[in-house]
Amino acid sequence: MKINNRRYLGNKYKLLPFIRETVRRECGEIGTFFDVFAGTGAVSSAFLESTLFVNDLLYSNHLAHETWFSPRPFRQAIVQERVATYNALKEVPEANYMSETFGDTYFSVAVCRKIGAIREDIEARSRAGELWERERAMLVTSLLYAIDKVASTCGHYDAYRKGAAYAEDFVMGVPEIDYAVRPGNRCFNQDANALAREVRCDLAYLDPPYNSRQYCDAYHLLENVARWEKPAVRGVARKMERRGLKSEYCTSHAEAAFADLVAHLDCRFIVLSYNNTGLRANDRSNAKLSDEAIWEILGRRGKVRVFTTDYRAFSAGKSENHGNAERLFLCSVEEGPCR
Repeated sequence: MKINNRRYLGNKYKLLPFIRETVRRECGEIGTFFDVFAGTGAVSSAFLESTLFVNDLLYSNHLAHETWFSPRPFRQAIVQERVATYNALKEVPEANYMSETFGDTYFSVAVCRKIGAIREDIEARSRAGELWERERAMLVTSLLYAIDKVASTCGHYDAYRKGAAYAEDFVMGVPEIDYAVRPGNRCFNQDANALAREVRCDLAYLDPPYNSRQYCDAYHLLENVARWEKPAVRGVARKMERRGLKSEYCTSHAEAAFADLVAHLDCRFIVLSYNNTGLRANDRSNAKLSDEAIWEILGRRGKVRVFTTDYRAFSAGKSENHGNAERLFLCSVEEGPCR
């Protein structure tokens, strides 16, 4: 299982050569790389030679970061043995939170029972001290990646495909970590604007949400399984309470939030990845930050340049768009952060 083996809105995996080449050419050696809105962590995976500070508000993404980037120890044999045991589990007769809450929605009842049984076992073994912290993160991440591949969705969990045939099973994988992890790496699960006041780095990479579509809405089920707090859910999509996970970058407050973030970053370079989203028929898909606002806000901190490449981003929606491009706004910081 590799870090890119998951569907995720706005995933930059295919853009990594463009991002990496631009940063290397324009910024030189980067000792510390701060991935402020890291998502699945794909961009951080292109800067493994740097000390990484990786952050995301979703706990499901935080566990992925702990899996791929944490300097905490883990026992490969334990992870392999648990994955093999879970994959050999064919039938779970007892009902559990997953089957009672999500049965015959995104998955069949049988698959939900297996998901619930595996997640409960991971948590029980972790509480008993049988699993180390990073091993727990690796196993939960493996489960999330596996079930996301077979979910009856179009790539997110705002709705499920009614009447579609369910997958009969899923297969977990062992995370492939065949590289050295720097001992100074840190993984955060915090609000980006608050964390910006605490981290000092060479380069801060920003990839905030572009439009009104909240990530906690799109991935509520995976977040639910990751947290494993077994909350009540509501509506046809079976969503849990998510008010604490909402992002201001998806609202009319996006410009103020962005200005506050940029003002408090303590770094030599700020790189903003911001898709222009083209011209969308659906207003929910239109960008919350204008180019004018981006130039003006970044310009308060230093010289700004933009680098562009054509790119068709993954989208689970039906909106048509034209003139779509991925841009990197690069600010060479001259003014110090607000303190």
